[in-house]
Amino acid sequence: MYNVKCTVKSVKGECAAGYKVGDHFFIKDMAMIEAGEPKGICLYALTAMVPYLTAYCRNTPEDDWINLIEELQCPDSTNVVVFSLERQ
Repeated sequence: MYNVKCTVKSVKGECAAGYKVGDHFFIKDMAMIEAGEPKGICLYALTAMVPYLTAYCRNTPEDDWINLIEELQCPDSTNVVVFSLERQ
């Protein structure tokens, strides 16, 4: 299994949660969320990303589609926050 670092890559508009480029959080041991910077984690973004993150944390066959995912975004279509994903 992988730990995953989710880092804010871009913010279009104004994020209601206050995310800024470079902010991040971690998914640890496929079951724990660890705050990075800032200490808060947006529930709207997190709930939209969780189905992908649980798959992204797993060891998967090389040709699995989840391995192609490099970024995810929050569901706000006006003030879009894009997160880059990094397996660790």
